[in-house]
Amino acid sequence: MFFNEEFETLPREAIEALQLKRLKSMVARVQQNVPFYKESLAKAGISADSIKSLADLARLPFTYKQDMRDSYPYRLFAVPMEDIVRIHASSGTTGKPTVVGYTQKDIDTWSELMARSFVAAGVHKGDIIHNSYGYGLFTGGLGAHYGAERLGASVIPMSGGNTKKQIMIMQDFGSTVLTCTPSYSLFMAEAAKEEGIDFRDLKLRVGIFGAEPWSEAMRRDIEEKLNLSAVDIYGLSEIMGPGVAIECCEAKQGLHVWEDHFIPEIINPETGEVLPAGEKGELVITTITKEGIPLIRYRTRDITSITYEPCVCGRTHARIARMSGRSDDMLIIRGVNVFPSQIEAILMGVEGVEPHYVLIVERKDNLDTLEVQVEVGEDIFSDEIKHLQALSTKIEKQIKEMLGVTCRVRLVEPKSITRSEGKAKRVIDNRNKA
Repeated sequence: MFFNEEFETLPREAIEALQLKRLKSMVARVQQNVPFYKESLAKAGISADSIKSLADLARLPFTYKQDMRDSYPYRLFAVPMEDIVRIHASSGTTGKPTVVGYTQKDIDTWSELMARSFVAAGVHKGDIIHNSYGYGLFTGGLGAHYGAERLGASVIPMSGGNTKKQIMIMQDFGSTVLTCTPSYSLFMAEAAKEEGIDFRDLKLRVGIFGAEPWSEAMRRDIEEKLNLSAVDIYGLSEIMGPGVAIECCEAKQGLHVWEDHFIPEIINPETGEVLPAGEKGELVITTITKEGIPLIRYRTRDITSITYEPCVCGRTHARIARMSGRSDDMLIIRGVNVFPSQIEAILMGVEGVEPHYVLIVERKDNLDTLEVQVEVGEDIFSDEIKHLQALSTKIEKQIKEMLGVTCRVRLVEPKSITRSEGKAKRVIDNRNKA
């Protein structure tokens, strides 16, 4: 099933020809209308006229989140404010928020790409979509909402929070599709169990989860506990919002990037060198149709790889692998690079361990230490201390053997780790605190 079969199945040559045409047009627009890009392109010695092939993309300068903060709020906009019909912003937890503006055409494009994404995930016009992504400045809620309406499905604009009510609404309204973060879906499953509600009695059949990295093991756990097909979606506010890329329900082997609107690259995060297909590195995205705030080679900090191999679903757009973490979330423990998702994958493979954990990093006597706190089931926690110690040792050994890092594993009682109705906080790094 396709939402826009013509564009979703374009031959590779046609995709690249369209990308080149749209890239040159976008660069010409920002060079004329955005002082930041006029200056950075001049420094790089490149203009729209000098772009002859997609290989020239690598000559263009990177754009960083800090550039967006330095241009706060509107200095990266490429159109007059009278043409901006909506404004979103990131949470800004580590400084000024990054602000993005949308023209009506941008909103229409976003709705189209989210509709494509829903269909790729197995959603159709007759579905009832329970949308638990946050509404407001965050792009998740409204992005999914407009995509659902564009598809012609029924959408329930729940937003996050009030979990008991969410479950009641899913029961009473006959929701068939759930959209939220993967960690919140597990929180819902936990809350439903406490209420004596079995997700197998609900009508849910598809879950579209994103906004945070999650593992294949967590997918299996979600599918078992919520009795649905769990699909990974990718997006970020700076580029558009949700719907930049999504898995297809036929394969679930990488997320299709809508290449008629975005050009993805994988680079070495240290050197900036473009890496070949199949190699893992940092995802860089160039928007080629956005009007409000086009971005050239935006450094997402998300770690993945890319493939251009054909997919069984028939879509021809490149696929990126499930995000394994972020280059700025990577922990370096005594010289060893560790991503939270790697530890999660190990934890989820251990019987009796729950999908709720936190990594605590300290610096003691000038040495970095890592403590993994993870919940265990009621039956495990009430077991003899020697059995708990044996399980902790087993996990410590697996982490050491598979990741090469020494850590302390502390098994904690059920429901003792703070739950999140949005993105789960997995890391507490105390090394730089006074």
